[in-house]
Amino acid sequence: MSLGSQIYSSIFKKNSAMLVAVFGAGFAFEMGFNSTMNKLWDNMNRGRQWKDIRHKYAEGAEDEE
Repeated sequence: MSLGSQIYSSIFKKNSAMLVAVFGAGFAFEMGFNSTMNKLWDNMNRGRQWKDIRHKYAEGAEDEE
């Protein structure tokens, strides 16, 4: 039995199995893509985001109270 036949018989032969495979692959791709793009965005904008400069402004607000 060839690899193509095994894939067909296990995934594409039944509609329910194909739907599970498609939605699972889509979910995994979305999670990986979002994680990669967030890391890329954070690296490209390091020092310009609120999470990087919060300490400069948060301490001043706490001292005034």
